[in-house]
Amino acid sequence: MAPGPRRWLILSHAFNVDGRAESVTITDKMPHLLAAGVTPVVLSGVMGSRDTRFRHEQLLPWGPAGLRFDLRHLLARRWERGLAYRAAMLLASTVLAPFIVLERLLTGLRSQWSWALPATVRGAALLRRGEVDLVYSTGGVFSAHLAGWWLKRLTGCRWIAEIHDPMLVPGRPVVTRQERCFARLEGRICRDADLAWWFTDGALAAARRRHPELDGRGLVVFPGAEPPVVHTAYARGARFVLGHFGSLSETRSLGPTLQALAALLARRPELRDVMRLEVYGSALDPAAAQLRESLALGDVVDCIGRLEFDPQTGLSGRARVMQRMQQMDVLLMLHGTITDCAEYIPSKLYEYFWARRPVLALTHLNPQLDALVVEHGGSVAPATDPAAVERALEAVVERWRAGPLPDVNTPPVTVAAAVQRILQAVDHHG
Repeated sequence: MAPGPRRWLILSHAFNVDGRAESVTITDKMPHLLAAGVTPVVLSGVMGSRDTRFRHEQLLPWGPAGLRFDLRHLLARRWERGLAYRAAMLLASTVLAPFIVLERLLTGLRSQWSWALPATVRGAALLRRGEVDLVYSTGGVFSAHLAGWWLKRLTGCRWIAEIHDPMLVPGRPVVTRQERCFARLEGRICRDADLAWWFTDGALAAARRRHPELDGRGLVVFPGAEPPVVHTAYARGARFVLGHFGSLSETRSLGPTLQALAALLARRPELRDVMRLEVYGSALDPAAAQLRESLALGDVVDCIGRLEFDPQTGLSGRARVMQRMQQMDVLLMLHGTITDCAEYIPSKLYEYFWARRPVLALTHLNPQLDALVVEHGGSVAPATDPAAVERALEAVVERWRAGPLPDVNTPPVTVAAAVQRILQAVDHHG
């Protein structure tokens, strides 16, 4: 029997925010949801652009810290970051400062928590008027799930939740008020959501261990990625180019890679003339920036940064990134070395698969991630083993020296498949 009308209220604080993974995860689903007959109403923050394909309402948070946070993005989009922007933000920060201090003393929560307040009020009105019949919270930012739970308690609506990142760090005790809030919210999702899904087996298993009442209402859905809007043929050049795309930080540092690269070049100096590491989308993290200088890798590591819209070709920054990915000899994926890596797969990996180039992944305690990379023609090394990373770098450059590295033929992980799995699960639990 065909499902009835699908009128979904989608709660996403960071909807249509260019370059943010938590935004892409939901915005890429929208064409597939529309094609499946879903009539969406989206409630979001004001950081992104308004979508005109469906009803999209942008709400300011009601707390002072959240208001200041969102105003920065709203005013920067309108005025860029010139004099008017700086003057307005100075005035807003001055006026809001005492209230922000009071808010932090009272709640101890991150600034975006208060977006849940207007989202709940607006969502409850839509539900009571019968304009929507299911609430879909997604994030990233936990305020969407908080609003989803409040709406469930207030109206008894059907509520489904998409959890992007582990809410609790494995093996670390819950100490701060923020962590206690996350622990309570995870419990409420597992107890009260009609359906909830995580992005890895490890994250779902951990949630079930903490909350057995989740039972069969929990599942794993790979978010996938959309096909690239541009297609560029790979051609082997005079140098082997290893490309890293995406953010870098203290917990996802390029430092171990640079140490392994320096060790390889010290042992095999003839490779220095042919190896290049290009870094896109982010400045080097502090540890890597220091190592690039201290290890004298300035001629090997090229930090290119963020690609923006190109007026000459008409290509957006995202399109240029996909184009450059397709031209790499090998794509480098960094996973990190902290304990929550066991429950996390970088979303960039799914874009890498669409580039069809081999992936070298430096991973940590995540067999599901390792299997995905190998299944898609890549290679894996443990990020905490410098010798293994060095061997992996040597192996990929030797494969390149033997001849062009062919494109990978394994089908990528698609957003369409993710949406189909979600729709089937919603209908099954209806």
